[in-house]
Amino acid sequence: MASRNEEVLREAFMTKRSQNKSPFTPTNWKDRWFVLTPHNLIYYDGDRNSGRKREKGRVDLSKVWAVESVEYSAFQKDLVFQLVYGSTADTESVTLYIAASSAHDHDDWLEHIRSLVGNNTNLAEVFHKGALLRNQWSCCRGPKDAVACTPVTWTRNNNATPDQPSPSPPLNQDNMLPVPGVRTAFGPYRKKIVVAIYDYNPTEIGDLPLRKNEEYEVLQDAEENWWRMRNRNGEEGYAPSNYVKEKASLGLQQYDWYLGDATRQRAEFILKREEKEGCFVVRNSTTTTGMYTLSVYSKQPTPQVKHYHIKREGDLYYLSQSIKCRTIPDLIFKHKYNPGGLCTRLRSPPTHGRQPPTTAGISHDKWEIDPNELNLLEELGSGQFGVVRHGKLKCMDVAVKMMKEGTMSEEAFIEEAKVMTQLQHTNLVQLYGVCSRHRPIYIVTEYLRYGSLLLYLRQKEKHLITCSEQLLDMCLQVCEGMAYLEKQRFIHRDLAARNCLVGSQGVIKVGDFGLARYVVDDEYAGSGGAKFPIKWAAPEVLNYMRFSSKSDVWAFGVLMWEVFTCGRMPYGKLRNAEVVDRVQSGQVLERPTYCPETVYELMKLCWTHDVDRRPSFADMRCQIVEIQEA
Repeated sequence: MASRNEEVLREAFMTKRSQNKSPFTPTNWKDRWFVLTPHNLIYYDGDRNSGRKREKGRVDLSKVWAVESVEYSAFQKDLVFQLVYGSTADTESVTLYIAASSAHDHDDWLEHIRSLVGNNTNLAEVFHKGALLRNQWSCCRGPKDAVACTPVTWTRNNNATPDQPSPSPPLNQDNMLPVPGVRTAFGPYRKKIVVAIYDYNPTEIGDLPLRKNEEYEVLQDAEENWWRMRNRNGEEGYAPSNYVKEKASLGLQQYDWYLGDATRQRAEFILKREEKEGCFVVRNSTTTTGMYTLSVYSKQPTPQVKHYHIKREGDLYYLSQSIKCRTIPDLIFKHKYNPGGLCTRLRSPPTHGRQPPTTAGISHDKWEIDPNELNLLEELGSGQFGVVRHGKLKCMDVAVKMMKEGTMSEEAFIEEAKVMTQLQHTNLVQLYGVCSRHRPIYIVTEYLRYGSLLLYLRQKEKHLITCSEQLLDMCLQVCEGMAYLEKQRFIHRDLAARNCLVGSQGVIKVGDFGLARYVVDDEYAGSGGAKFPIKWAAPEVLNYMRFSSKSDVWAFGVLMWEVFTCGRMPYGKLRNAEVVDRVQSGQVLERPTYCPETVYELMKLCWTHDVDRRPSFADMRCQIVEIQEA
């Protein structure tokens, strides 16, 4: 508690963001009871009913050198302010982000804290108006140590009068939020209405079911993956943020025929699998931002998928000059009754076209799974860490990795698993949670029905070996997932075809990311070990064990080679020592027989010895798309 000799100036219940000392810590917000004294800002465990309990931390106000509001876009959240403190503005600093409960509290606390630190000798002249997310500032996109980008909005206050707060903005008494349209120091209050684009059936108490096309009000959106919402009946709860879209920017996502960023090859795969005359999808153009492509299946004269660019002339969209409409949905409707120059009239979207995405964890704020909730089924395979089995978690298909005891640093992994559940992308195997309270530990992930990419390539070799477009699309999907990990500053360390999985509709997902760093096997941990994946390792890994996103790029080049050989072993039967000699001498894998020269050039680009000249995954993605569209 605050010292008995310290006067309590202010008390309030607010939410505090975790201070993210690790670059991979998720954006979590915790309810805290805040107490302001003349010398400290103290926060406690507590809630609105019980008040303050155990002290969780405090900030010495004499070390504060900036007190400022945070822009809305940083967390997609109003009412956030920050305290930046440390020894001096030039040394390693700490930023405390606090979300006030009302506009009045926001302005009142800012005013009082500023008055208390106004005479500090270390006050800064500039600050970051955004937030530090994944070691990058949202306001200027600079790294953690980047020079602050915004002048402070306050001056040193030598005549502080903390008992005279600034006038409060007008409030809506029903919900204690600023009246819409009234601008405060942090901007106007915005009521956020979203529309569900998928059905969502919750598995845990406290989560809110979603029904497609229904509207919901967002009450809390500080966390990236789970938002607190209210439905039209007044029921509240958490639901996955990737199942909804803001009403104001809903666009084409409300239509089942819209596939977003699906590639040409993905659209063909889905439509050919459907085999229905006039089955169609609309997707974003890969060559022109803001434009779209129509893909339609026809059996005449032979089964094929035709692709048409949706053109624009002023305010009108068209596929042929004979039919022009003001909106794309209107254009689709017209072509359902008149082919108007298309190979066939449009009939219906594919039955299994757009699938609901995975959720970050099985529920809001839950990553520890009770093993009694799991029903273990058939074995799917085994590997470095143990057996993998198909399972059911409350009627949801999952894969359960049953870790062999002694194979990994368990405590470190369990801590990291909290973060890994928050990593979410179409081309990443979703981690739902862990069973860590018994041994062996279970890692529970998304289930993909066709298993490992390596085995899939070997099983389908006769069909795939000459289908370079389909093979390149597989590489693109892996690259998409890795580009996301690269953006999150997360290193895979063991990227290979064996660690990617194949799901329905030809989707490829990267799995086992980050697990290699927790291996305790000496034969794996050292680059000379028999189990270490030397054939995928970059020179800097072999020589110095230096892992980075660029060493993942080298491994991606080897994975591309695996894909275009339909699962052959890189370097054949060469022993590890011979592979190391070849890599260090600059020799690279030969071009696969059916691999286009342009694709092989990309592989060789990944195998550039100079790390600084090696492309990023974002660069690789652009180059693969260029090859696809050529």
